[in-house]
Amino acid sequence: MRIRFEAGLFATAMLLPIAAHAQNTGLEDLVGARAGQAEGELERRGYAYVDGRTGDDRKWSNWWSDRRGQCVSIATVNGRYDSIVPTPAPDCRRQGGRPDTGYRPDDWSGGRPVSLGLVCFGEGQKPAAANRWGWQWNWKTGRYDFGNRTELTTRQFDTSVMIQIWDGGGRIRLPKSLVPPIHASGSRDGWWDLYDVFDDPGTIRATYRLNGPNKPRVTIDRRSGRITIKGFANYGFRGSCDTIDGARHNRF
Repeated sequence: MRIRFEAGLFATAMLLPIAAHAQNTGLEDLVGARAGQAEGELERRGYAYVDGRTGDDRKWSNWWSDRRGQCVSIATVNGRYDSIVPTPAPDCRRQGGRPDTGYRPDDWSGGRPVSLGLVCFGEGQKPAAANRWGWQWNWKTGRYDFGNRTELTTRQFDTSVMIQIWDGGGRIRLPKSLVPPIHASGSRDGWWDLYDVFDDPGTIRATYRLNGPNKPRVTIDRRSGRITIKGFANYGFRGSCDTIDGARHNRF
């Protein structure tokens, strides 16, 4: 089936390049390497292991480089590095490129008393344009023609989000890959306000606004730590969350 794009909404998305598995980290050559062997090479290059988490079909680990002041998140699938992406310094328990000493979640929130700070690792998805060769119906000639057509598909990628919850509200920090080309100017340093926050011992639910029709819903299971974000036009995320301070309650 041929899919026609709305002018403006998808024009920018069609021009976006497909992201590499290692984004501007200097570690591109390690993608595809066996994890056990690559860890030694990471340490040789000045990276230190911080922490890790296990998902349904992959494992994530965070590594920090003092020399570069850089935190990277590495996804391992079937024993090999599947992706290496830069991630904010707080993911490696650092602030502003310096070691974190006495870190508190409310350091990010403008003085608000944050009751829960989370970092969540997982898989995001977004719309992408793909060229396909095949047969399609030509209404002018009344027959099938073979040719190239542009279709809307979804692209999967590894990423992370951060969430802060306080009494009556909260906010979420999104990677650029989860923000559509056309969006409201509601972000402050990558943070988006959460609305309609519901928080009980078992579940956290909230929404945030990217643009008029796009108000993704966030759902977090406190017992398992699983998070899902469902948005408009195939933007979404699913993964596993942990507390910033490493505490364990249910899962948090």
